[in-house]
Amino acid sequence: MLPRAGEPGATSGEKRWAASSGPLLLAEGHLTGRQLAPALGYLGSRQKHSLPDLPYDYGALEPHINAQIMQLHHSKHHAAYVNNLNVTEEKYQEALAKGDVTAQIALQPALKFNGGGHINHSIFWTNLSPNGGGEPKGELLEAIKRDFGSFEKFKEKLTAASVGVQGSGWGWLGFNKERGQLQIAACPNQDPLQGTTGLIPLLGIDVWEHAYYLQYKNVRPDYLKAIWNVINWENVTERYMACKK
Repeated sequence: MLPRAGEPGATSGEKRWAASSGPLLLAEGHLTGRQLAPALGYLGSRQKHSLPDLPYDYGALEPHINAQIMQLHHSKHHAAYVNNLNVTEEKYQEALAKGDVTAQIALQPALKFNGGGHINHSIFWTNLSPNGGGEPKGELLEAIKRDFGSFEKFKEKLTAASVGVQGSGWGWLGFNKERGQLQIAACPNQDPLQGTTGLIPLLGIDVWEHAYYLQYKNVRPDYLKAIWNVINWENVTERYMACKK
């Protein structure tokens, strides 16, 4: 029997995650990068971050993403970002208490990397569903057609951006609130989309090798072709409608 990753929560589990994630993940995990430093003033009363449950079994996305990948990706890789983020925040709190600005600056890369890893994966899990695939509907589909010409052209552009990430990183569909437009972006490593580009994350595709290597080896395009079969368009639409308010 495949291991159970957890039970689904309200709004794809995000309300529970936000409640347990502390200040760096307020507002669905959009507080990172250039916004990190102000948030850290709240560390004295923060709760520790915790690994969110998945809203489906580890094997639920098969055959497109196998259970072994999902278990390792969630219980090992994401868990490591959470643990390292908590350790780094404790060190940052100590540096704040001592007034050690040099130490605070030195810890910023670790906060960005591990905080970004926690945020990005917390979005990623909800962007996937065993009942996913197909096309979005309603306002999101109309916005995609408006900004990219067609749904197929959008898929091609996001796939190309994700394939083109050098080394490790993410391909993203984001929303530019100032322009009222959808945009595609690629981020290296675990750089969080909003904290580094200002775009609000709607759909993220993890192209670190740990997300696909055990099944697709080094053939990233095959993984990217398969992942469209499990994209949770309901979740992406929820994000789009929320950021338009």
